[in-house]
Amino acid sequence: MAAQPLFVSSGDLVADRRYQWALDYLARGDAVAAADILQQVVETAPGFATAWFALALIREKTGDRDGAVAAFAAARDADREDYHGARLHLARLGVGEATPAMTATYVRRLFDQHAPDFDQSLVERLEYCGPEILREAVRSMAGDPLRLGSVLDLGCGTGLSGAAFRPHCDWLVGMDVSPGMIEQARAKGLYDRLIAAELMEFLSGEAGAQYHLALAADVFVYCSDLAPIAEAVTQVLAPGGLFAFTVETHSGAGVRLRETLRYAHSADHVRDAIAGAGLRLLHLAGASTRMERGEPVSGLVVVTAASTASPSAARP
Repeated sequence: MAAQPLFVSSGDLVADRRYQWALDYLARGDAVAAADILQQVVETAPGFATAWFALALIREKTGDRDGAVAAFAAARDADREDYHGARLHLARLGVGEATPAMTATYVRRLFDQHAPDFDQSLVERLEYCGPEILREAVRSMAGDPLRLGSVLDLGCGTGLSGAAFRPHCDWLVGMDVSPGMIEQARAKGLYDRLIAAELMEFLSGEAGAQYHLALAADVFVYCSDLAPIAEAVTQVLAPGGLFAFTVETHSGAGVRLRETLRYAHSADHVRDAIAGAGLRLLHLAGASTRMERGEPVSGLVVVTAASTASPSAARP
């Protein structure tokens, strides 16, 4: 899912107006004129991150890679919260940190932007099936009929995973960084509790909870390193509790930022994160949760258990 650049005012009415003129030229197909105007804008308002970001996109599209890198870097430097994801575009172009962490501000903006049409885009256009894949993987480990006590849906989005797991649990909690997504999930009436929060802050606040299952469907594609997340999830699981999730993957080592600005995690990275958190790996298998340009995206479905899991929860 890619976000369109969103406008954040420079605080200068004239600079803002000239930025809009540049977009008008771009909409008419005149990228050269748009870039010229944006260049003038950032000369008079060098802290205008939105204008720098728009200029970077135009330069890249017109083949000026070096100019794009310079503009993305300026957008990054003008916005500590990296609202537009300039650091990710620099990484995509091979500049700077290869796998920078996505800021909560960037992810929140991304999903708030897409919340109203998220279900239609993901399920109908991309044939998304992550919640169903997770449910069947958990069922294969926890038994059939599937019956769970308390379930924590990390990055719950609009509630697609909530719909898949609600019939099988007594208590369902959902959290997401995007208030827009939480609003959509609340309208479905699936959750007993919903919280808008940043992932690691939420898990820290929930330490000592006793969830029987924590799940994350298509969430960690927005997280670079899984190790601290796995450690934090361990702190909210009941004895024998399960942690199940999906990731996109690749055949190399470590973590890779894809052209889609989503992270792909190698199987070894997943295994290392699980082992480092003291979790026991129950299930790891290839699984595609979505399509992209008509092709299935390579991924993994993973089920783990707290170290005190009972033998019955860890059937091979």
